[in-house]
Amino acid sequence: MSDNKNSSLTIITGPMFAGKTEELLRQIHRCQYAQKGYLVFKPSLDNRYSSAWEIVSHNNKETKAIIVSKSEEIRNHLKPDTELIFLDEIQFFDDEIIGVLNDLANQGYQVIGAGVDKNFRGEPFNDVMKSLLAMADYVHKLTAICQVCKKEASLSQRIIDGRPARYDNPTVLVGGQETYEARCRKCHVCVKNEYGKK
Repeated sequence: MSDNKNSSLTIITGPMFAGKTEELLRQIHRCQYAQKGYLVFKPSLDNRYSSAWEIVSHNNKETKAIIVSKSEEIRNHLKPDTELIFLDEIQFFDDEIIGVLNDLANQGYQVIGAGVDKNFRGEPFNDVMKSLLAMADYVHKLTAICQVCKKEASLSQRIIDGRPARYDNPTVLVGGQETYEARCRKCHVCVKNEYGKK
């Protein structure tokens, strides 16, 4: 158990291309500079830039990470000197991550996670994100730049074969610039089905 007096749960969130992973990496580098014990985790589902032990931002900044397929595995990697726990792409962890991160924060660890808050439809990404955003002590909500009008963007636009994805497409599709764009509310498009229903 950590005796860190700064124990808390912090969530860094926003749309694709808002710099969430870059902010997470910035926090990790501060931790390294302060010579604090830390661990970095990413879910096995996120293999966009590396199938190895790394988290990588869209501009190719990176750091080593432990890949886990189940949230409970995080506990097995804790060390006596661990003070901070960092997680990238938390929206891709299983539902158990909610209890795991809450427990770790209650036990004295400083937990910092980054993840997308909304899916391509503009709705909450999933129950994991809804719960973590509600439970967090601190939420840093970042914005991107709309690829259409260049204003502040809070939504992720999915593109399939050069066109906006339909509402009934699967919510999870791991991808980068070839699949997603940042959009503002005005420029975001989510195509309804032929019956006019979402």
